[in-house]
Amino acid sequence: MNARRALPALLVVAGLAGCGRLPRPFEGHVGAVGRKLERPPPARLAVPPLPDSSGLSPAAEAAFSAALAKALVGTGVPAVAAAPARGDWRLDFTPHWGDAHLIPHFTVVDPAGKPQGGIDGPAISAAAWTGAEPGAFAAEAAATAPALTALLRRIRLAEEESNPQSLVNRPARIVVAAVTGAPGDGDAALTREMRADLPRLGENVQNSSKNADFTVKGTVRFGPAPAGQERVEIAWTVLDAAGHLQGKVVQLHDLPPGTVDRFWGDVAVVAAEQAAAAIKVVIDRAAGLPR
Repeated sequence: MNARRALPALLVVAGLAGCGRLPRPFEGHVGAVGRKLERPPPARLAVPPLPDSSGLSPAAEAAFSAALAKALVGTGVPAVAAAPARGDWRLDFTPHWGDAHLIPHFTVVDPAGKPQGGIDGPAISAAAWTGAEPGAFAAEAAATAPALTALLRRIRLAEEESNPQSLVNRPARIVVAAVTGAPGDGDAALTREMRADLPRLGENVQNSSKNADFTVKGTVRFGPAPAGQERVEIAWTVLDAAGHLQGKVVQLHDLPPGTVDRFWGDVAVVAAEQAAAAIKVVIDRAAGLPR
């Protein structure tokens, strides 16, 4: 059997930040990657109430901080409208007043109190600002959040590039657990091929889970399909070192019943080859690598 011709299939990649068009197994095509996961440097970014120089009442200062934190969370940044706790990064606000407008300046400060970069937000009418108009606050926050997120990404990449042990400067250490659920020699064949394919893509596959950055687990399930076919689902999950789910790659194949009851052969070869490309997308995205 020629698996490359005989097996129509669908592959879905699920990550923490969504995905766009991605590899379809057995077609040999890798499409464009969708919006990648944002991974700013802080474990948490505190957006404290604004200073007195903002020209707002305490209630309005807190309202704007809350609107900005909400907009940042919408872009994938773990932000909170609160005074910084120990270990938090902080977003400082400095107003630049004009004749009839305000230009807000934001500075990202690390846990040690050192500024790491800053941006200006869009100018806002002084009347709308001092009037604490909720719509104006929401619009300003929504317009500012993407630029702040981009700044946080640049800060993170600079930090990672300076660390020789970061995943920017070395291949990820990956453990491929034994596949489960396949009949015949499927578990062994899929496991073997995945362990061989990921190194071809530049990843460091190791036998031990010690110091591994990611674990890849494969499971196989069967179910009915249209036209008397049998649906084979191969699901690959990617977990980080703490065991948190980073993404999932799912392959769906409709085959004549009994096709893979005993020997997987080229089916395992091609399935692992195409799934490995999508798994690399998940790992790169989870590591914060640019693509």
